[in-house]
Amino acid sequence: MKIAVVILNWNGVQLLEQFLPSVLQYSPEATVYIADNASTDDSISFVLANFPSIKIVKNDSNLGFAGGYNEALKHIDAEIYALVNSDIEVTENWLQPILKAFENQPETAIIQPKILDFKRKEYFEYAGAAGGFIDEYGYPYCRGRIFDTLEKDNGQYDNNCEIFWASGACFFIRSSVYKELKGFDADFFAHQEEIDLCWRAFNKGYKIKYTSESVVYHVGGATLQQGNPKKTYLNFRNSLLMLTKNLPKDKLYWILFCRMVLDAIAGLQFLLKGKFNHFLAIIKAHGSFYSLFSVHYKKRYKFQSEKYYNEKSIVYLYFIKKVKVFSDIFGSGINIKKLNL
Repeated sequence: MKIAVVILNWNGVQLLEQFLPSVLQYSPEATVYIADNASTDDSISFVLANFPSIKIVKNDSNLGFAGGYNEALKHIDAEIYALVNSDIEVTENWLQPILKAFENQPETAIIQPKILDFKRKEYFEYAGAAGGFIDEYGYPYCRGRIFDTLEKDNGQYDNNCEIFWASGACFFIRSSVYKELKGFDADFFAHQEEIDLCWRAFNKGYKIKYTSESVVYHVGGATLQQGNPKKTYLNFRNSLLMLTKNLPKDKLYWILFCRMVLDAIAGLQFLLKGKFNHFLAIIKAHGSFYSLFSVHYKKRYKFQSEKYYNEKSIVYLYFIKKVKVFSDIFGSGINIKKLNL
């Protein structure tokens, strides 16, 4: 099975210097590509000088995560795309369990490995942890991470299972499915585009899986730090766009209304904490959403599954009931299918 490891880069020469060696060392099964988003630093010359076996695809401008991958993958021939952040350290034999799963399970379209924190390697990392889910209102959470609470990896999620979304930090997808779904939504630019893609795959009947047998370490926030107002803007806007595209029609307007109320509460909290730039980011996110609503409503598929969530409100559980770890949600309705990948 032909696999391409594709690393999106924008002015990340230091990250490439640090993390490319592990990718090349432990990926003999793959062809490694750099998809460059019109970097202005020494990224390309560094790769050419030090890693001549790596293939380079140059985009004409910085198209973000979504558009950057969409454009680059047009020029890459492979059965499996491994979309890997430039701040990921991979481990020995990380590709083998993934390839085995794809070979043995034709219904599986997307797979995520276990993602641990590069800085604290005994802990799960924020972006994906041990596989993602959303609640009824579209709030994402993970096995190993709910909002800002990160769990220590004690082997509690060392089962291979079906999940709802896989992290874009290390995202494996069949190229045929990627093309069928027309890739990421380029309007998102960055953030939550992988959840949107997984939701669209789910609505088409494809399965998304997690395997603990493949392990990577992620720095996280290397492009946009957690406290960056631009990240706040993109997350709030893109979440609303994702709901518009993928919610069942009978839930759409009610849930959008609820999210707007909850977003207003979040904005007031930012204001009370003196984070005026984040408050403004939410206002701008809503303004952009209103202007884009009709465009994204037209992107809806004919069918949207009612069974997209396992938990009604992760916000209620986390902030009111004080449920901080994923394993404590089981009594609240989560039913994770244990599957042999």
